[in-house]
Amino acid sequence: MLQRYDERNADIRYWVGGVLRHRDEPGISPFDSVVQGGDAVWEGLRLYEGRIFGLDAHLDRLRRSATALGFAGIPSPGEVTAAVVATLRANDMRDGVHIRLTLTRGVKVTSGMDPRLNRSGCTLIVLAEHKPPVYDTGGLRLVTSSVRRPGPDVLDPKIHHNNLLNSILAKMEATVASADDALMLDGRGFVAETNATHLFAVHGGALSTPHTVACPEGITRATVLHLADGAGIPATVRDLSLTEMYTADEVFCTGTMGEIAGVTQIDGRAIGDGAVGPVTRRVADLYVTHARANGTPVL
Repeated sequence: MLQRYDERNADIRYWVGGVLRHRDEPGISPFDSVVQGGDAVWEGLRLYEGRIFGLDAHLDRLRRSATALGFAGIPSPGEVTAAVVATLRANDMRDGVHIRLTLTRGVKVTSGMDPRLNRSGCTLIVLAEHKPPVYDTGGLRLVTSSVRRPGPDVLDPKIHHNNLLNSILAKMEATVASADDALMLDGRGFVAETNATHLFAVHGGALSTPHTVACPEGITRATVLHLADGAGIPATVRDLSLTEMYTADEVFCTGTMGEIAGVTQIDGRAIGDGAVGPVTRRVADLYVTHARANGTPVL
């Protein structure tokens, strides 16, 4: 699904290395590690009426990922939050905003792969955009990609890193097939996630979602599991095969940028009756209500 340019973002300012810059003003050094080798970690946040949902969980994951990669001079959660608040205020943003945080290993003294060339600490980038949930609520079409999600024996998916070529190649396959997104399998052939979101299947009113053996532990995914438990909706975490997705009553995907979005077709097969189902709609309502009511106030 092609996201559209929003005119409200024409003059936004972004934060990089402690400075607010216009979107058209370059601010990343060619010696920065994110340019040199995609050596960075990231998070996506959503702002609801001055509150950011899951802020602590996202900042914890950012720090864990940076620590796993051995970054030096990792900013504290308070420092990152202050940069986010400064960016939102500079853009007069309060609701319907998506924030992308990027934390790089920092600037190198000369080009090269060796992290010992990084001697200035991390670079923090905060990009906030006016952006409603990006998926069509009428239902998504997925196709299974030939590109597999690697497991921890290749690159540990618990590191929320910026090496997104795996996802980009899968997305390109989906685009060629006139689908909205790609369904990706793990190295064993079980369902992992899409190129951008986690997946849930609904069978007989109960939810199932894949183990996170080849994808990050999604914060929206964890929220759905928590809300399902409180709402009396059975939910299990287990291996799911493609056949189980094809024959599910409903399928939906979860993520910060798109919230909860129903899937109505996979590999040309209609899911259930081919429309977004009642369990998906109930979960979507539960999630949005919860996210709007339980964010961390920042403005």
